[in-house]
Amino acid sequence: MFALLKVCKGLSLIELVVTMTILGILAAGVIPLTRMASQRTKEIELRRNLRTIRMAIDVYKKKFDKMPEGPSKTGSGYPKDLQELLDGRDFGDAKAVKIKFLRRKIFDPFHPPESDEDDMWGWNLRSSVDRPDSTNWGKEDVFDVYSMSEGTALDGKTKYNEW
Repeated sequence: MFALLKVCKGLSLIELVVTMTILGILAAGVIPLTRMASQRTKEIELRRNLRTIRMAIDVYKKKFDKMPEGPSKTGSGYPKDLQELLDGRDFGDAKAVKIKFLRRKIFDPFHPPESDEDDMWGWNLRSSVDRPDSTNWGKEDVFDVYSMSEGTALDGKTKYNEW
């Protein structure tokens, strides 16, 4: 009888079922983790993108404030749109060169623009005359950007459009 068992090689049905069950349990645990990792990556990218655009707006405003008085110094001191951060502006210094504040368009990872013609790059904008809780851009200038996404962050409390 022992000789018969030594001759038969391979997997029994029970071993196969147990192995498949274990693999199924492991796969069921990995799928939510990969979804969460993807969302976490987008959140990190959103924070980084918001910080980059907001810093560019702040540097633009500081350059405008240091600009000498003259006919070209009009407005609130904020860029008229996001494209101005990318194209640059001459601030009336002796060199008369355009200073650029962004190297490329920066998009909202949760709400990318639908076309290249989107002048807001997938973001919601606020101007300096808009109320802080306004959801409509007054189009005077760009004072702040925020996400169009209505989703809730992984912390379960904050919404992406409140960052």
